[in-house]
Amino acid sequence: MAPSSVVVTIDKPGINNISVLQISSSENDSSFNSADKQKTASPKQFTYFIVLRAVKAIITLSWLIKVLKSIFLSITKRIALSPNQDHPRKSRGKLYIFLKAFLVITIVALVIELIAHFKKWNLTNLIIVQTSWEEVEGDVVRWCYMGWISFRARYIAPVVMELSKFCIVLFLIQSFDRLVLCIGCFWIKYKNLKPEIEESGFDIEDCSSFPMVLVQVPMCNEREVYVQSIAAACQIDWPKDRILIQVLDDSDDGVLQLLIKDEVDSWREKGVNIVYRHRFIRTGYKAGNLKSAMSCDYVKDYEFVAIFDADFTPNPDFLKLTIPHFKGNPELGLVQARWSYVNKDENLLTRLQNINLSFHFEVEQQVNGFFLNFFGFNGTAGVWRIKALEDSGGWLERTTVEDMDIAVRAHLNGWKFIYLNDVRVLCELPESYEAYKKQQHRWHSGPMQLFRLCLPAVIKSKISIWKKANMIFLFFLLRKLILPFYSFTLFCIILPLTMFIPEAELPIWVICYIPIFMSLLNILPAPKSFPFLVPYLLFENTMSVTKFNAMISGLFQLGSAYEWVVTKKTGRSSESDLLALVENEASIGKDKILRRHSESGLEVLSKMKEQKDGVSSKNKNKNRIYRKELALALLLLTAAARSLLLAHGVHFYFLLFQGLAFLIVGLDLIGEQVK
Repeated sequence: MAPSSVVVTIDKPGINNISVLQISSSENDSSFNSADKQKTASPKQFTYFIVLRAVKAIITLSWLIKVLKSIFLSITKRIALSPNQDHPRKSRGKLYIFLKAFLVITIVALVIELIAHFKKWNLTNLIIVQTSWEEVEGDVVRWCYMGWISFRARYIAPVVMELSKFCIVLFLIQSFDRLVLCIGCFWIKYKNLKPEIEESGFDIEDCSSFPMVLVQVPMCNEREVYVQSIAAACQIDWPKDRILIQVLDDSDDGVLQLLIKDEVDSWREKGVNIVYRHRFIRTGYKAGNLKSAMSCDYVKDYEFVAIFDADFTPNPDFLKLTIPHFKGNPELGLVQARWSYVNKDENLLTRLQNINLSFHFEVEQQVNGFFLNFFGFNGTAGVWRIKALEDSGGWLERTTVEDMDIAVRAHLNGWKFIYLNDVRVLCELPESYEAYKKQQHRWHSGPMQLFRLCLPAVIKSKISIWKKANMIFLFFLLRKLILPFYSFTLFCIILPLTMFIPEAELPIWVICYIPIFMSLLNILPAPKSFPFLVPYLLFENTMSVTKFNAMISGLFQLGSAYEWVVTKKTGRSSESDLLALVENEASIGKDKILRRHSESGLEVLSKMKEQKDGVSSKNKNKNRIYRKELALALLLLTAAARSLLLAHGVHFYFLLFQGLAFLIVGLDLIGEQVK
């Protein structure tokens, strides 16, 4: 068939006529028609497609229902078996009541926003505020909603905005402090700066040149680890007539006291200079125990005292690496070693703790020790000059952080500190969230108690104004008070609140960019933990409720501020775990840890095994639920639902995952799981 043509002529004044010739072919038409026919599906194919999609949707829906059902059953079972149900009043505090009230308010607000959404009301506040009241006459619900919008914009939003700005300023100041610490740490690494020994070491052939050293091992009901701690202390390489080991047992279990005393006697029979002490009046917790031990008459014959908690196993060369720093340095009062963790890869909780503590030792302690000669004593794995302890007033029982207390008082008296990042002592991290939470409560309530008590002494002391400012504003206020305050207030209260008050919405860089950057800085000392960047960020915000509660209780002397609970140990650094770590560390040339091949070493391992079997036969604690964390989980998930209505991307995902993190922690699913 001949092609057909159509001539199109366009007439326009001032321009010659333009003709466009379009040629269409019937063959082309048939080809296009055949292509359209191929693209057009038959009704039968369309039916098959719909059925296939429906089957996939049903399978996905059934899978989601099964997953949600299993999660719901697990939650119900965990709540039913939780020991907290037997003591509900323990969870009832002012903070918990506030969180419950806040949760109820957010749920009511979410219901109102859902009604507004499904009634096609515009969720943009300005448009609703500008709507005339006559337009909503007769619609009581919408009239109330408009009244709430107007009241929110005029009275609530300005207050929330000012509070958020205040918290953001604190957040930026604390982030700048972290950045400065990291720069200082980088400078130390770049220049390879380390504390140097001013004079030559001790004469190995002349034992009288070695100073007298007292080694203290305080413990309280440490059934799982007392054997390994005593064994490690007794194997320290130092002249036998120049060292005395004190096992300071505060256990209230009579059988355990006999076991520890028998272990001490067995080492004494092998020629070790070791004594066993047990207090009849057990007051003052660890501070009272150490104070009682220092009151012995023979202590005056010793120049230094090394302290190791029950789960710490120092290397035999520990004293030879630390004591020489005191020689020729009469102003030096403390030498602190770094902690190394035998169970850092045990579960997610220990991995996240390893990130925090690695930053604390690698950055905070090292930078403060090198540039300021002051840092908080970690309570163990350190050597004190006894004269420094005596000049500073000795151990006091006024707070639950006796280690920080003595460090502050020694610094005010002019004593200097040294931190050795290369000297490490094996220890154990809490594996259960219950133990970790109690430990963090003590670590964050104690500094606030101490700040109240020592502030007048800091102001009246003779140290320089710069050192006073550093201790008051950086050491106490910024790192012990401001950090838990803004972390909890900004990310757990203000952020979900702004989802219901869009006028005060937080910028993305506050909830995303800066927190991720600061988390990256925190993970730098533990580079193998980079895959846990997001869990670490979420977990730190989750722990803010515990730290904030502890900070408030310590600052205002509430009842829980003086609680002291011994951190639960599992004895991970014994037996095969310790031996495997020794071989691993030796292979990479780090932490030269020596192990015994003698018959007495095998006896020690067999005793450890017997103790472990005895403990495992006892009833274990059950996993708990934590109501504050669960309340915050529901609060954040409610705010996430509101954020979804506002089509917020980053805000929604942050609230969603942070709420899920609180849910996991609240159900005690992050640490050790007891079957």
